[in-house]
Amino acid sequence: MVKLSDIGNHSRNIHLSADGESRSALMARFDLAALDSLEAEISLKPEAAGIVATGRFTASLAQYCVASDEPVPAQLDEPIHIRFVPEPVVGGEIEIELDADDCDTMFQEGQSIDLGEAVAQSLGLALDPYPRSPNAEAVLKAAGVKSEDEVAPTGALSGLKDLLAKK
Repeated sequence: MVKLSDIGNHSRNIHLSADGESRSALMARFDLAALDSLEAEISLKPEAAGIVATGRFTASLAQYCVASDEPVPAQLDEPIHIRFVPEPVVGGEIEIELDADDCDTMFQEGQSIDLGEAVAQSLGLALDPYPRSPNAEAVLKAAGVKSEDEVAPTGALSGLKDLLAKK
């Protein structure tokens, strides 16, 4: 947690490194086989619309293969661009104008911002939703699952491939 008073009107650079307890909690949260390291370099800059956090995070991890349940190692190096804004008052509404190139928005927690949670959410978004080990195809084939090449189109779309090939 970073207090807003510690940021003031100046930019501030922060280095975060997840300890063993935090990595274990993130492994459980994201169903990871391993999380050997998670580090972030973040610059906090006050703006009229809130505090903007920009930087990068790196992670060395392993996810479970969706087919074989084997660990699939991964190295992540991803950008972070998040705007922290005050949480709206109860019953009130907050309107935030975003365009396609804008950054993600998170709410401040009182007079602080939770950079650890911001990095954790960024990690969750960067994970491969369907990690596959090199053995995945063999495991699926042994289980009787047909590959996309083996499945023949049926029904109303069966002639579409041939029709498109003629063009």
